Amino acid sequence: QVQLVESGGGLVQAGGSLRLSCAASGRFFSSYAMGWFRQAPGKERELVADISWSGGRTSYADSVKGRFTISRDNAKNTMYLQMNSLKPEDTAVYYCAADPTQYGPKEAAEYDYWGKGTQVTVSS
Repeated sequence: QVQLVESGGGLVQAGGSLRLSCAASGRFFSSYAMGWFRQAPGKERELVADISWSGGRTSYADSVKGRFTISRDNAKNTMYLQMNSLKPEDTAVYYCAADPTQYGPKEAAEYDYWGKGTQVTVSS
């Protein structure tokens, strides 16, 4: 069983930066691939970025490539999402998710564990 808690969301102006954290409790964090998803009002939940259990492989949605960086510290049981050059269209609730596989799945339904989310609002 893995419990996930996101933090670091908030209100920021366009062009600004935020760093989200996802703290995991439970054992064997390093045995889980992780992902960041987001969901804006009236839209489906979408994958923003995912990272393999070792941190050696990452992937990003086209909309955030070059602006967001996903990382993890297995010694601290924590995953991060550094978000730079934020845009109003990045406004959403951001969720972290975990799956007991090596590489991050691309579909939300494939992840076994979810946090409750943190709100990110980017003003223009």
